[in-house]
Amino acid sequence: MAERNVTVGVLSYQGSVEEHLYMLEQIPGVRAIPVKTLPALEQIDGLILPGGESTTISKLLKLFHLHEPIRERIQRGMPVWGTCAGLILLAKEIVGEEPHFGVMDITVRRNAYGTQLDSFRQDVVVPEFSPDPIPLTFIRAPWIEKVNSDSVQVLCELNGHIVAAKERNMLVTSYHPELNDDLTTHRYFVEMCRNANWK
Repeated sequence: MAERNVTVGVLSYQGSVEEHLYMLEQIPGVRAIPVKTLPALEQIDGLILPGGESTTISKLLKLFHLHEPIRERIQRGMPVWGTCAGLILLAKEIVGEEPHFGVMDITVRRNAYGTQLDSFRQDVVVPEFSPDPIPLTFIRAPWIEKVNSDSVQVLCELNGHIVAAKERNMLVTSYHPELNDDLTTHRYFVEMCRNANWK
């Protein structure tokens, strides 16, 4: 049985947009598009919120009138994956600041891993994604301080901190999978999009 073709969007105001689009294009049956406007948002089966600066991205979402349309689609069941800043955008609670979308039942800490100089990469097994180790790259990354509901599934902990989690149609990773040549996490999200029935 042929796999269902899907269109996956990458929010394209800031961050490693081209890198995510490139990774998605390596996966058969995936059309990858940048999303900056409502017409682009209306084409997609799932959305990646990439790294960048969460406060800036949130302001741009409101400026271009996409904040509420995206939030409404997430609540309807559209698959969404937040990496780094995208994780912060989805969280219901952020240490020291107000939430943005406020849809995922987690508490996060911004820049928990320090400055750009504190960036690092580590190979880790994330059982939900693969039995084999995958490279996790952290750049000024947040971590999840705690999960606030039984509906949140912790997917990976590193040195006592949660760095990947899932709640229903929402996936978050502290790390940047688009900065390596490993497609494991992107393939996992694509399968979430193929299996979703939210439209």
